[in-house]
Amino acid sequence: TCAVTGSVHTPSMSPYLPVTPDQIAAEAIAAAEAGASILHLHARDPRDGRPTADPDVYMQFLPRIKQATDAVINITTGGSSLMTLDQRLAAPLRAEPEMCSLNMGSMNFALFPMLDKPREWQHEWEPKLLEATRDTIFKNTFADMEGVLERLGKGCGTRFEFECYDVGHLYSLAHFRDRGLVSGPLFIQFVLGILGGIGADPENLVHMKRIADKLFGDSYQFSVLAAGRQQMPLISIAAAMGGNVRVGLEDSLYDGRQLAKSNADQVRRIRGILDGLSLEVATPTEARDMLALKGGDRVAF
Repeated sequence: TCAVTGSVHTPSMSPYLPVTPDQIAAEAIAAAEAGASILHLHARDPRDGRPTADPDVYMQFLPRIKQATDAVINITTGGSSLMTLDQRLAAPLRAEPEMCSLNMGSMNFALFPMLDKPREWQHEWEPKLLEATRDTIFKNTFADMEGVLERLGKGCGTRFEFECYDVGHLYSLAHFRDRGLVSGPLFIQFVLGILGGIGADPENLVHMKRIADKLFGDSYQFSVLAAGRQQMPLISIAAAMGGNVRVGLEDSLYDGRQLAKSNADQVRRIRGILDGLSLEVATPTEARDMLALKGGDRVAF
């Protein structure tokens, strides 16, 4: 997976962060050409780069990406911790994609430590958004999650990337499995390194995998994303453990010790690591088969 822009980083942090629909489309297409089988997408206001849930903005890049690549398009339902659930669902419900992310619990989602690094801000909203996360709960109640599963899953045939930021989120997912609201093959994303969730270190990754094995047996696929400088080390470990990997400027702005100039740079770097481990990257067709997706011909864009 390549997560192209996200809502965590802001334009002042990197000149290479895609903001406009043209930039997001170009970056996504280039990442797919570099080998990404799944593209995880957020939208930003093209005027100033702030996160937006506007379906009209999504529709400026989704059809272009679909026409240019065979990659699975995965739209966020997380959006931003400052958005309402209805805002977060507006674009997915309109697009009816093959896959969406689904955050598996309410949590602190703290971005304010990024204010500690001195920088010149291009836009007033950037430090305000980061500071707001000091006193904001990223709301994903059981009622919220049930609603997403019903409206998107049952209503649109969309399957999910279940984003688990801590061990308790795995048990929440098992609860939905036990109630028959989700079924395998499950695609579980272990998210490590967000302040408010589990830390980004190998011991926590192994623990998440051990609990997932206990709860889900062989009925799931796992992937790992790690925030910031832990991105490449931890996803490399995940690959060696038999997992899938996620890169992209949503998760880290760097390629080695330098700012990544594109999402495709990160895709190429992890592909080199996987090649060195004698591991193959799934094609989009193989990914669809592994995750039992409905197919790109059954979306609404």
